[in-house]
Amino acid sequence: MTASPAVPRRTLQIALLVAAAFFMENLDGSVIVTALPQMARSFGTDPVDLNIGVTAYMLALTVFIPISGWMADRFGARNVFAGAVAGFTGASILCGLCSGLWSFTACRILQGLGGAMMMPVGRLVVLRATENRDRIRVISYIVWPGLVAPVVGPPLGGFITTYLSWRWIFFLNLPLGLLGIVLALKWIGGERGAVARRFDLRGFLLCGAACVLVTYGLELLGRTPTPWLQLAICLGAGSGLGALTVRHLRRARDPLLDFGALRVPTYTMVMRGGSLFRIAASGAPFLLPLMFQLGFGLDALTSGLLVLAVFAGSLGMKAISTRMLRRYGFRRVLLWSGLLTALTLLGCATFTRGTPYAVVAATLFLSGLTRSLQFSALNSLAFADISGEQMSPANTLSNMAQQMTLGLGVTVAVLALRLSELLHGGTEATPSVTDFRSAFVVLAMIAAISALDALTLRRDAGALVSGHSVPPPR
Repeated sequence: MTASPAVPRRTLQIALLVAAAFFMENLDGSVIVTALPQMARSFGTDPVDLNIGVTAYMLALTVFIPISGWMADRFGARNVFAGAVAGFTGASILCGLCSGLWSFTACRILQGLGGAMMMPVGRLVVLRATENRDRIRVISYIVWPGLVAPVVGPPLGGFITTYLSWRWIFFLNLPLGLLGIVLALKWIGGERGAVARRFDLRGFLLCGAACVLVTYGLELLGRTPTPWLQLAICLGAGSGLGALTVRHLRRARDPLLDFGALRVPTYTMVMRGGSLFRIAASGAPFLLPLMFQLGFGLDALTSGLLVLAVFAGSLGMKAISTRMLRRYGFRRVLLWSGLLTALTLLGCATFTRGTPYAVVAATLFLSGLTRSLQFSALNSLAFADISGEQMSPANTLSNMAQQMTLGLGVTVAVLALRLSELLHGGTEATPSVTDFRSAFVVLAMIAAISALDALTLRRDAGALVSGHSVPPPR
């Protein structure tokens, strides 16, 4: 096997820049959770009330991601990305200066607006700057922030709030943001979309309203006690508006979201099976710390150190994911790494209070390896057969799906816990070890179904990206 040529320096620089911006954004979202009690004391309110700041950020992301593709085509990806970094950084400083709940919530909405532009436009910049043969290696750089930040965020947040102040969580974004703006203007080209589309205002309003209602409804499911009537109204109205949105987008002359990329088999498989995998993969990090602390009685530090094994596995796979895909191809890698992820989730369901830490860490390390490989493969395959003119709308649709399914993973995990509690006669406030085991089994089943979806792919699917050569039939 011949060694593949090195990735061009400018492409690598852009990928690392976008990865750093993603890491800043993802870390900010995960660090804040551990700072809520200290922030509540500063604001003179209850920690539970501060969840509105977390929810407002998520809703802002959901609403504004659909317009990111139009913004990049209209104003140029470089300008939009640099502006998004500037907006996110400025809103971070304002968050750190806040002295009340409602001003903090408003600043979090501004942060969400910046994040909604930064995440999809940053990936679009990388895709446009990367040749097919380099795509797997380059995509691996922008995958790891989403894998690493949720794991290292909570312990880092605990350190900052304990030894400094919760405000430094936001102030630390200032030097990173300023450097990111300068490098974005220096390294990223100023090209714009070939066709200036009209802005689909009706599509934006319908899509935004539907996404807000569905996202907020899913967030209500995690509350105790669950407001079932309010949840049903939000999900019902959101689903109805979603149907109207799809109908409008299929008829509009210049739709906000273009479904044309769904005619590409590899892209459709990633949207379908990849969404299921993200649900399973995002639910596990939510369940693990809860099971270790509520189920096994471990302290927060020990729980956090055990979960760091997932982070170690994710980093360990990054060095060999390209070679794995080149040797075995997307079809086999997605099938077997997905099934192995399902097995590691089943392994989590077998943990007990007496399980040696070494066994727990080894299982989570293997889970990190397989999750990282699966995410790299999914993100690389998604755009393997997408043409240049389809890249922007396909990227926007993909980012929307990712945002929704990552949130849905936590919802599915909570729902599995609640159903298990009801079946075993427990209460909503006291999930048992058995309930956590049941939830992990549900996630393992979802991961297995997502892996089997890879069987719909051709053996040579994405070969131009992976470099995998399929021997001719005898």
